[in-house]
Amino acid sequence: MINKRHIISLALLLTTLVASAVTFRVQAPSRVEAGGKFRIEYVLDGAEGSNPSFPHLDGANLLYGPSISTSMSMTSVNGKTTTSYSQVFTMLYEAETPGKYTLAPASITADGKRLSTRATTIEIVPSSGNSNSSPQYPSTPQPSYPSSGPDYTDPMNQTAGNNVEANDFFVKITLSKDVVYEQQAVVCLIKLFTRYSVSKFHCTLQPTFNGFLIEELPVDNSMPQVETVNGKQYYTAVLKKCILYPQQSGKLTISSGNYDAQLVQYDVYSTPMGQISQPTPIDIQVKSNTASVNIKPLPEPKPANFSGAVGEFSATSKVEPRNIKTFSPATYSITVSGTGNLKYIQNPVVAMPKEFETYDTQSSIDLSPDGDNMSGNVTFEYPFIPQHVGDFEIPDTYFVFFNTSTEQYDSIKVNGSKLNVEKGEGKPSDLRDMDIHPINTDKITLNKNQSFFITKWWYWLIFAATALLTLAGLAVYRKIEKTHANTSLMRTRRASKVAQRRLKKAQECLNNHDSNGFYTETLTALWGYLSDKLTIPVSELSKDNIATEMEQFGFPQQHIDDTLAMLENCEFAQYAPSLDDGDMPAVYDKCAQLIDQLEKTKRSNTPTK
Repeated sequence: MINKRHIISLALLLTTLVASAVTFRVQAPSRVEAGGKFRIEYVLDGAEGSNPSFPHLDGANLLYGPSISTSMSMTSVNGKTTTSYSQVFTMLYEAETPGKYTLAPASITADGKRLSTRATTIEIVPSSGNSNSSPQYPSTPQPSYPSSGPDYTDPMNQTAGNNVEANDFFVKITLSKDVVYEQQAVVCLIKLFTRYSVSKFHCTLQPTFNGFLIEELPVDNSMPQVETVNGKQYYTAVLKKCILYPQQSGKLTISSGNYDAQLVQYDVYSTPMGQISQPTPIDIQVKSNTASVNIKPLPEPKPANFSGAVGEFSATSKVEPRNIKTFSPATYSITVSGTGNLKYIQNPVVAMPKEFETYDTQSSIDLSPDGDNMSGNVTFEYPFIPQHVGDFEIPDTYFVFFNTSTEQYDSIKVNGSKLNVEKGEGKPSDLRDMDIHPINTDKITLNKNQSFFITKWWYWLIFAATALLTLAGLAVYRKIEKTHANTSLMRTRRASKVAQRRLKKAQECLNNHDSNGFYTETLTALWGYLSDKLTIPVSELSKDNIATEMEQFGFPQQHIDDTLAMLENCEFAQYAPSLDDGDMPAVYDKCAQLIDQLEKTKRSNTPTK
């Protein structure tokens, strides 16, 4: 007796489905460790394939494959039905010999044409000896056991219909320290752990960091990472990494975030062609944990000249140029180097000689991440112009900071400078130093004739013209003031320009083949544009809010669907283990076209905000 599910599986394999485009691409890691297991996927989108040909990979041993999974989806919008079809051929390898190897193109016949993938390079590096550095795949598909849970590497093990347990898919917030002082750095890491394949993922509510200043750190999700938690292996992706500087004492808590995800489970069928896994999507919602840190106040009393710096620092000074002349600009600068909250410290107070004309202090910052803090230097420049010839002295000053190692205030002496000012070209800019001009002794001729111009005709003509121009200027000013007071209108007018500026960064990432940066900048541009266009604060942006506000704004349903789809695709691609550069130009063009379409739509309803 033929199983009904077998009939469905065969029907899916034998049915030719028309899609918008037929593509054949390869997904492979760029770097693996010797002894580690890894998989290579060949993905055919838009048609059913036949006669596939897969290349041999030197330096690695094929464990099993190809295993075939198929998927079909039907979407109906405004009565128009679109059907999409895809096949995934999965090969499982074990890395053996270190070196760089080229994976030749694979080929398949689909839609009446012979399609090929691009060649790609895989580097096998010597084993680090860390058991968590690469996933441990079974050499052959194993049956599912309730105690083992799902295995991301084996579709045969991810049985459809099983409940997704809390320890199979979760988002975790961790902090590097439990107790710190005010302004002392704390690293916050928000990470996704999954034992299932993830097809869609996006954040619906971001965690909040009240009471902290934040320094974002770059994250790299281009390569899959595997971690073992309580004896179970997970694929992980870093969603956010940042350094926090607490601004107040007491207990500060990072709130939880909410996330929507679509996981993939598999129905496994036995057919005359062998076992076939049919992907079945399942939508879930997860909520991350909260994380707290206790903040200790800085010791009292604080020194009078405390700069607000917390960490470990050194300080130097210099004067440029060394050959100083009157009326020529010069600069005394103090450079503070070290590790800590360099970006937020105050400039030391310097008592410059009163004979110098001084200007506002300028600062420049050069920082980079260093472990769980920021390191680098900040330079404070004190510009001045000497007004007199002679010997002068810039006195020593002190840079005071709180040393987190000793938990005490430290004071660093910053050397001043003795200056010999030579005569230069020019004259004093201070009026108090200028000589009094002699009294004019020439004979002065006085005129007794008096004439009142108020009686002239041209006076009244000028008066009338001036009055009309004043009234016109007031009217224009009030109109401009009214427009600027309408915050929603101003944000909407500049929304497209802001988005285009942000898309320039995405264009740079596209040119550099930086897929992670490209999807991050594209997503940032789109979120920012929608925030301005719909006048929704960034903190309140969510998929549901955007759909509701776009509908009230008067956007067509097609534009709403396209916008939500673009957000979901970019968010998923941002955290995907590997990305295909070939998709990026299409995503960029589609995003730019979408923003252009949204910009042409005028509000049909009066905004409620």
